[in-house]
Amino acid sequence: MTTVPPITALVAAGQRPEGDPLAIASGVADKALIELEGRPMLAHVLETLLGFPGIGAIRVLTQTPERLRAHPAVAALAANPRIRFVTGGDSVSEAVAAAMAPGDYPFLLTTADHPLLDAAMLEHFTASARAANADVAAAVVSRAVFTPRFPAIRRTWLRFAGGAYSGANLFWFGSPAALAVLARWRSVEQQRKRARAVVGAFGPLILLGVVTRLLSLDRALAMAGRRLGLNAVAIELPQAEACIDVDRPADRTVASAILAERARENQVHH
Repeated sequence: MTTVPPITALVAAGQRPEGDPLAIASGVADKALIELEGRPMLAHVLETLLGFPGIGAIRVLTQTPERLRAHPAVAALAANPRIRFVTGGDSVSEAVAAAMAPGDYPFLLTTADHPLLDAAMLEHFTASARAANADVAAAVVSRAVFTPRFPAIRRTWLRFAGGAYSGANLFWFGSPAALAVLARWRSVEQQRKRARAVVGAFGPLILLGVVTRLLSLDRALAMAGRRLGLNAVAIELPQAEACIDVDRPADRTVASAILAERARENQVHH
C-alpha cells in the first residue's frame, strides 16, 4: 500500500513596506489581521488548514510574527504544534523558496487574505494536483463560473483561447523542480498585476499566444513548464468564491456575507 505524503501548507502573511490600504482603513497594522465576522482573516485560513486531513505542518510566512501572534484568535490557533511562524526573504517568492528548500514535498501555498478557503476547494485542488503528477499547479476560476454569481466584483483576468481565468491563491509545489518556477516568479514579482508581463516572462511565444488568444490555458502552462523542465498544470475550481481575495472594501463585504451564510448553514446542520 502506497503512503501518501502529508502536505506542508505555507501561508503568505507578509506586509508591504508602505502598508496595505485596506489594513490601514480597517485600523490594523497587518492585512492578515483584518477581521471578518469577528475573526482575523489569518485565523479563518489557519482553521481551515488545520481541519483538512491531508495537511501536516503549517508554516506562516511573515515579517511580523509577534504582531500576528498578539491577536488572541491567532494565538489560540498558533498554540497547535503543527503551526510555526517563519521569517526571512525580501519577497514572497524568496520566503516560499526558503521554507521549501529543506523540506519534504509536496507543499501547498495560500495567502492570509483568502478567508473563504474551505475544505471543498482544498480537496478538489490537492486531489487534482496529485492525479496530474504536477511539479507545479495553480488553482484558477473561470470568468464563466465567477461572473454570474458575483457580477459586481472586479478581478484581474487572463484571457486565453476558450476563456478567461483569475487566480485562486492556491499553488502546489510537488517536487524540487518547482524551485525553478520560484526563481522565475522572483523576476516578475513586482509586475504581478501586469498580466502580460508575468506571462511574457515565461517566453515570447507564450505571450504571443495569449495576446492573440490562440493558446488555451492548459497549453500555455504546458509550454511554460517545458521551458523550465517540469510539469505545470492549471486546476479549475468549481467554487466561484475561490478567487475572492480581500483586497478592496467590496471584497471584504462579500467575503463577510459568505462567511456569515456558511456559519448559518453549519448551525442548521448541527
